[in-house]
Amino acid sequence: MLPRLVGAICAIACFVAILRLPIGYYTFLRTIISLGALVFIYSWIKQKNYALTVVFILILILFNPLFPIYLHRKSIWIPLDIITGLLFLIIAFYKKSEPAKQEEKAAEILPVQKTYSRDRIVSAKREIQ
Repeated sequence: MLPRLVGAICAIACFVAILRLPIGYYTFLRTIISLGALVFIYSWIKQKNYALTVVFILILILFNPLFPIYLHRKSIWIPLDIITGLLFLIIAFYKKSEPAKQEEKAAEILPVQKTYSRDRIVSAKREIQ
């Protein structure tokens, strides 16, 4: 639940950053995006998903509020904000298929047949006769 909320907040903040706003908002944006990236990085390191971890480490570096990277032109930041917002939305609301559901489907396809002791006795009698 937390990653969805964080992803939605970060995405909205990135999409609002497309507008012409005071410099204080962009400092706020750097802080929010950095914290959101840290939440996702932490959760993926626990899940051992290193490919997405690397992507969000790059986002963390780009939006770092402590040592900011200045690109000086709004025309450069707009595509970066859009891409970052879309990444947060996609990652936050992407649904993974669970392996347990796939095992249930396999069980439905190949049902286990139960045998009862009375069936074995009847078949044994037939073989004797």
